[in-house]
Amino acid sequence: MTISREELAAFADGEFDAERRAEISLALAADPELRAQVAAHRALKARLSEHFAPINDAPVPHKLSALLESHEDTIISFTVAKERRERRIPRWTWIAAPALAASLALAVFLPRGAGGDYAGGALAETLDSQLVATQANAPTRILLSFRDDAGSYCRAFAGEAQSGIACRDDYGWRLAFKGDGVERQQGEFRMAGTPAEAVVERAQAMAAGPALDAAHEQAAKARGWR
Repeated sequence: MTISREELAAFADGEFDAERRAEISLALAADPELRAQVAAHRALKARLSEHFAPINDAPVPHKLSALLESHEDTIISFTVAKERRERRIPRWTWIAAPALAASLALAVFLPRGAGGDYAGGALAETLDSQLVATQANAPTRILLSFRDDAGSYCRAFAGEAQSGIACRDDYGWRLAFKGDGVERQQGEFRMAGTPAEAVVERAQAMAAGPALDAAHEQAAKARGWR
């Protein structure tokens, strides 16, 4: 039985009727990887709740509460407003955009000042979406994609600001190796004798097999690099 990540997230949040929950429970009992994904979702949800609890529990400032009291006849209750808002906004799950998932996880889990260990912004978007065969003159080039000994997808990249290797984990693109920027000449990056060459050599040492060809790279992208 195939269970999607969206279904695993819904199961972890206590959704589904008794019959479907029983089916998924049987699948989890037989598959340690599925159990690990459910546990990871529950842990992330708990940490996010803990992180934002002080904001949710903070009292309403006096000036704001006085303003609300003066307009009681025109303001609906916060509870009703919250219920309506939650019905309009989809629940955050694994189907959220990878960049958003990574930024939320980093904000909660990483110690202060450790954000540099994960790619963010334009680099994270490049790692998520850019393919070697179709990147043309992109400002940051993907040099190759491969899987490491742990089975994680990794991507070697080169740009004028930075080069390196990033590997996908539950929180985003972890920077496993960081190098200097690469000089660009007539729209192309110069490889020989540059940091890009060192990145490729490190990638070859990290790879558990050959670099992904175009078809395997496209398939990995479609699976969210999981």
